[in-house]
Amino acid sequence: MIKVAFYDTKAYDKPSFEHYGAIHDIQFRFLETKLNKDTATLAEGCDAVCVFVNDSVDADVIEQLYHSGVKLIALRSAGYNNVDVRAAFGKIHVVHVPAYSPYAVAEHAMALLLTSVRRIHKAYNRTREFNFSLSGLTGFDLHGKTVGVIGTGKIGRIFIDICRGFGMKVIAYDLYPVEGIDYVSLETLFAESDVISLHCPLTEDTKHMINSSAIEKMKKGVVIVNTSRGALIDAEALLDGIKSRKIGAACLDVYEEEADIFFEDRSGHIMDDELLSLLISMPNVIVTSHQAFLTEDALNNIAETTVNNILSYYNNDGMCDNELCYRCGNIERCKKERKQRCF
Repeated sequence: MIKVAFYDTKAYDKPSFEHYGAIHDIQFRFLETKLNKDTATLAEGCDAVCVFVNDSVDADVIEQLYHSGVKLIALRSAGYNNVDVRAAFGKIHVVHVPAYSPYAVAEHAMALLLTSVRRIHKAYNRTREFNFSLSGLTGFDLHGKTVGVIGTGKIGRIFIDICRGFGMKVIAYDLYPVEGIDYVSLETLFAESDVISLHCPLTEDTKHMINSSAIEKMKKGVVIVNTSRGALIDAEALLDGIKSRKIGAACLDVYEEEADIFFEDRSGHIMDDELLSLLISMPNVIVTSHQAFLTEDALNNIAETTVNNILSYYNNDGMCDNELCYRCGNIERCKKERKQRCF
């Protein structure tokens, strides 16, 4: 039996993982605590750890896991910016779930955008108090507007299809272009877009790609949507852009400092993060709590793929198609090209 320490467990995680674990003889040790240097010892006696986006898997944690006999880090997410893949190289293999449900995230991005531009959240709150006034609820048509999509992986491309269905003009930026999409430079995208939606991974190159300099280049009244990673946006610059009326609205499912806030009920606590408090207080900002992935379809796919990743590693001599390899620096592509294990 394969034993897996499952960190940052939520109630909605268990049913699917228990189901697939029972089928494939994998025993999950469900832990509510997040993985960090203080909780890494809880994985002793386990063959693998299963982690999510707010677990901290830095070099120190990896060293602890390695010495306790852990052979595999299984991310139940597509993003891996919280894992030091370089430090893991040669010690612990890392796998992820590259496409659990790109439709869930893309649809949530559009839901946020529609809610914002048609003031649905404001109307909902009003009508619950029997206020049926239309004052202040004027929005704008998406048809004919230009949307700039940064990142055209599976999620980005599905979001593009949705936008085209609304009759929007689509321009995009990506280091790895695909056919059928009109690509432009970042500067052009910033200057021409009425809506900008982020669908790229967080790397050293993309961190704070939306900063004060980028915002200066944007159209007045631009709407920014982020369902990818919080640190793609410099939150202070975003707030300044909102206060100066340069940014017309922001739709955020992620936040740079979300690790100790999101996924938890903080309603009975004073919010220590003043920046997040200010953003949420803005009438043209919508914040959801990193829930874009949260559909029954996605949860099932995440569990199934994660379990298959674990089985593939242990039953296939360490080979897994979804391995993240640091051997040549091309983390998601190199192993697929070499067709052999990373180390």
